[in-house]
Amino acid sequence: MVDHCSAYVDGVRLAYRVAGPEGAPPLVLLHALGETAGDWEPVASLLALHRRVYALDLRGHGRSDWPGEYSVERMRADVQGFLDELGLHRVDLVGHSLGGIVAYLVAADRPARVHRLVLEDVPVPRPREPTHPTRPDGDLSFDWQMVLDVRRQLDRPDPRWGRRLGRITAETLVVAGGPRSHVPQDGVAELARRIPGGRLVTIPVGHLIHRGAPAEFTEAVGRFLAVDDAGATDDRPTPAARRTRTGRP
Repeated sequence: MVDHCSAYVDGVRLAYRVAGPEGAPPLVLLHALGETAGDWEPVASLLALHRRVYALDLRGHGRSDWPGEYSVERMRADVQGFLDELGLHRVDLVGHSLGGIVAYLVAADRPARVHRLVLEDVPVPRPREPTHPTRPDGDLSFDWQMVLDVRRQLDRPDPRWGRRLGRITAETLVVAGGPRSHVPQDGVAELARRIPGGRLVTIPVGHLIHRGAPAEFTEAVGRFLAVDDAGATDDRPTPAARRTRTGRP
């Protein structure tokens, strides 16, 4: 069963989905640019067999607030505040694309808070040729202003992002999408090299690995996460955090 919940961080409502047995090791999932927590549906139920899974809508996405103020650093602070609000002191963290950047920034800024880190088709931060995206027609499940603000940062990333990769102490698995991905795969391999002890595995189905090969993705991630689950029961949500449950929309 999936519960739809909310938490508030510095006045910003963050929506999330939670599934899995209470008391199981906490696992937080961070989606890509323009996606929502629902993007993890192909794998969330399998990961939740042995994990307490929290799939978050980043600010400007889905059911979370669209406050009009966006940056990757604000998203990092939101995730850190989310962990504090729910009383999750040490978690495993999985991020896809933009969510992977937010995830490694959290792991670099708060090394003690992240036990294991999984980065799905995320390249090392380096400048790229700017593009000028066109807004899709119709209603969107994300704030278009957020896309413009974040893409500017991704085109010209802060040099400190790369310099801080060496601060990550979490055991890290980088999952590459192979030649079918639009993401430069040499950059994904370099990210794995730049993170101390990082390891690389390739599932050659393109950028959307968890959707293109959900069984292979969950097998690789589940095997990586299952090495040591000791101490996980200390990271259950507090009663106050559980009261934010809102039920199915």
